[in-house]
Amino acid sequence: MTRTEVNEMLAILKAAYPHSFKDMTKADATAMLNLWARMFEADDKLEVSAAVDALISTRTAGYSPTVGEVKEQMQKLRKHNDLDELAAWALVSKACANGLYGYREEFAKLPADVQAAVGSPEQLRAWAMMEADTVESVVASNFQRAYRTTIQRKKETEKLPSSVRQMLSGVSERMRLSDGI
Repeated sequence: MTRTEVNEMLAILKAAYPHSFKDMTKADATAMLNLWARMFEADDKLEVSAAVDALISTRTAGYSPTVGEVKEQMQKLRKHNDLDELAAWALVSKACANGLYGYREEFAKLPADVQAAVGSPEQLRAWAMMEADTVESVVASNFQRAYRTTIQRKKETEKLPSSVRQMLSGVSERMRLSDGI
């Protein structure tokens, strides 16, 4: 969103929640505009507007929503195609069936979020070598917990401003490169 678009959105919030803005000084308003512009710089105007409209029409609190509440609402309105943990485990379980010799290929076929929860092709191979009962009980439970964490982390990361996501990506890349040395 542009700074002008954010200013228009804040004007809508001011109209909906006048008490939240009544004692605001010009300096406070400028600081708020700067903050909200930075937080929504990489977001689509229509998506943010839809989230603000949804919050205005459904919230019962008498004060203006925070940046975090708007980001949370945007996420709720998005259609996530994430697998549930049982469906993700079904893919992993199937991959384990061919995991002794074709573990790298099986790992490559898994969606990125499932790969992140598994960890590595070698982990898939290790599971393929275990007793089936252990894999379908203990490993399945541990995987599902790891997958839930992976999806939650992904959702939390999506809420961050793009500058923070880029910074985190750079840190992750540097750590990955230093691990390889």
